[in-house]
Amino acid sequence: MPTPPDLTEHPSAILLMGPTASGKTGLALELARRFPVEIISVDSALVYQGMDIGTAKPSADERAVCPHHLIDLITPLEVYSAAQFHADANRLIHAINARGHLPLLVGGTMLYYKALLEGLSDLPSADPALRAQLDEQAQQHGWPAMHARLAELDPDTAARLNPNDSQRIHRALEVCLLAGEPMSRLVARGKEAAANFRFLPLALVPAERRWLHERIAQRFELMLEQGFLDEVSALRQRYPALTTDLPSMRCVGYRQARDYQDGLCDYPAFVEKGIAATRQLAKRQLTGCAVCPSCRSMRSNRNWPPRCVRRWKPSGNTSHCRHHYRIAASIKPYAIMTKARRSGPCSWHSKL
Repeated sequence: MPTPPDLTEHPSAILLMGPTASGKTGLALELARRFPVEIISVDSALVYQGMDIGTAKPSADERAVCPHHLIDLITPLEVYSAAQFHADANRLIHAINARGHLPLLVGGTMLYYKALLEGLSDLPSADPALRAQLDEQAQQHGWPAMHARLAELDPDTAARLNPNDSQRIHRALEVCLLAGEPMSRLVARGKEAAANFRFLPLALVPAERRWLHERIAQRFELMLEQGFLDEVSALRQRYPALTTDLPSMRCVGYRQARDYQDGLCDYPAFVEKGIAATRQLAKRQLTGCAVCPSCRSMRSNRNWPPRCVRRWKPSGNTSHCRHHYRIAASIKPYAIMTKARRSGPCSWHSKL
């Protein structure tokens, strides 16, 4: 039997990350039906108004289960940055905690999680003239000599870079010369500005890659049945200035839909490209989960919702399978529950 965690050190928020179509929304809603949580979207596609079907945005009924935040913030013509998410999420976590509720951050935009956990560094933008000057010096003296120059300006950054790592040495020198101070100092300052909360990062990882691919294909077909192409047509008609250069139209599925509507591919090729692009997104998200510090993985599979989650109640017995005990313990300060009891093994989570 696992040792129960120290309930006095409960986190300020739970982070529920994972690849698209892995069941994050379903798990979040299961928790919301049992505990006083408020969901904060960590999805760069859900901020856009009118982009509902292609982003698998939670329905009105689902959003009625508990408060949802950071959804439908801007039009598809506007831009929402990681810095804006960082500020909004910090503000919301404070407000939700003040209401005695638990923030549940749900989504798969790993850049947003990185900004929240590590902070943002205010590095200067690239300067074409300076870059050309550094390139000329590198051709004349070589990258080891440029590395030696970096060691004089920023010893900490130089110490972690290979003397032949031209790309990173180039950028570090550029930042030092533009900012007038070491890049390592700027990066450290950004980390100091990271969210001052106790987080419990959890990753919902499919037990089988084949199952995830099946889910992705089924979801894409369902979106088409729900009128995804009509949604794209309506967006283009409502926003004539909507181009593929905008972040909103770089969302998975939308670029492929535009290509089909513009006659650049036939319907079967559009469906194939849309599913393939979603699989690539899921692969990047899985990689992001794997490198996320202190993140615990939980397995999702065909038998959903998991037995132990179905048994969770705000005032009653609850499972304490290894990872699920951590969630229950995190929520306990916000909802009165009796002592957890062992309810048997659960195939939904990975073994530690």
